Amino acid sequence: MNWSFQLYSGRNFQPWENVIKTVADAGYTQVEGFGDLYADPKGLRATLDKNGLAMPTGHFGLDMLEGDFARAADIAGTLGMKIVICPHIAAELRPADAAGWRGFGERLARVGEKAKAAGYEFAWHNHDFEFKPLADGSVPMDHILGSAPDIGWEMDVAWVIRGGADPMPWIDRQGRRIVAVHVKDIAKPGEGLDEDGWSDVGHGTVDWPGLMKAFGARSAARYYVMEQDNPNDIERFARRSIASAKNF
Repeated sequence: MNWSFQLYSGRNFQPWENVIKTVADAGYTQVEGFGDLYADPKGLRATLDKNGLAMPTGHFGLDMLEGDFARAADIAGTLGMKIVICPHIAAELRPADAAGWRGFGERLARVGEKAKAAGYEFAWHNHDFEFKPLADGSVPMDHILGSAPDIGWEMDVAWVIRGGADPMPWIDRQGRRIVAVHVKDIAKPGEGLDEDGWSDVGHGTVDWPGLMKAFGARSAARYYVMEQDNPNDIERFARRSIASAKNF
């Protein structure tokens, strides 16, 4: 297994050169990028190459994807990405009903067409809000996937759970759409209080051994990306998480 690491986890432990070396030293062979890293794509590529790391996936804001896809494609090409991923929509911009979420899915579908034309796959990355029931009882994730049938899904399992959903039925129903997975853990009660309730992977409450078997058998996932949204020690999180993951 080639474990990846979402560099957003290390944003509070810069300089980036040190974060990237820490990740490589912990045993990761891949990383996932996000917006703040893309100021100097060539310099970032050189740092990754120096540390023996590939960046097959990366997060890009919706503004860039819709407004300047050529720039996103150029960054992705410089860094060697295979999948371009949109990770979020701000709370004030989120639709309020099923029709609005179907319209949002159609927007993502159009980005997906641009990505395909440029030689990239395109995927949506979830948080918790996509699983919160709307007034009619439906959930946004169904509308997003239904209105954008050709895009992939990077499933962030811990956010699915925090959204009140069970990831297993989603893997069963939508596994062919899941091209990447965020491997994240939720702290046990009373723990992780200074880390927003997250945990080192394998030290929390998420059944990662069972989930990895499900992804392997019933999904199209090719990339497994370790993430912790607010770790208090990046070296410890990177090291303990990959040690646990090797036993999944």
